[in-house]
Amino acid sequence: MTDSTSALTSAAVRGYDEQAPTETDTATFGLGCFWGPDAAFGAVEGVVRTRVGYAGGTRSDPSYELLGDHTEVVQVDYDPQRLSFTDLLARAFESHSPHRQTGKRQYQNIIFTASDDQRTQLRRYLAANGHDRERIETRIEGLSTFHLAESYHQKFNLSGSRWVTEPFEEAGYDEADVRESPAAAKLNGHLGGHEVDIPLLTEHRR
Repeated sequence: MTDSTSALTSAAVRGYDEQAPTETDTATFGLGCFWGPDAAFGAVEGVVRTRVGYAGGTRSDPSYELLGDHTEVVQVDYDPQRLSFTDLLARAFESHSPHRQTGKRQYQNIIFTASDDQRTQLRRYLAANGHDRERIETRIEGLSTFHLAESYHQKFNLSGSRWVTEPFEEAGYDEADVRESPAAAKLNGHLGGHEVDIPLLTEHRR
């Protein structure tokens, strides 16, 4: 990522969010510390918004300090006209080794499914890529409940970047608005070092 400033404005943020697709599907993955996957998936064309949280455990009210048996996860809302669950599965599996699993439950690799269609796509993906569900270490689970992580974990790369956060403040966005903002997802990916091709950024060298 180049050393640059940006002509990001509150109008650009609002305009981008207002044009985002309203019909989306959702995928949820555990892939280690959730900050990295949040940025990586946010940068993907066809991903509309992201959020991070906790899932896969039994505690009814997990938090970062009292996580219990839950795992850090990223939740991805995507445009089904541009991406499929299989496309996202490919990215999830490329980001980790399915034959190794960390012992710390907080950072384990988990593929969640939330519908019959997602379960079908997962079965086909595993078969097509030679992954025996009984032999891989990646956990495969149905999603029961997704718990939002604390606000300071959402869009983590935006924190400390005033040229990004100020336009959201000027647009009147609160913490929940930023968390659910398509513009924030893309900018978080950009600041996380990922290639993002969006009209929000008009960059020039310092």
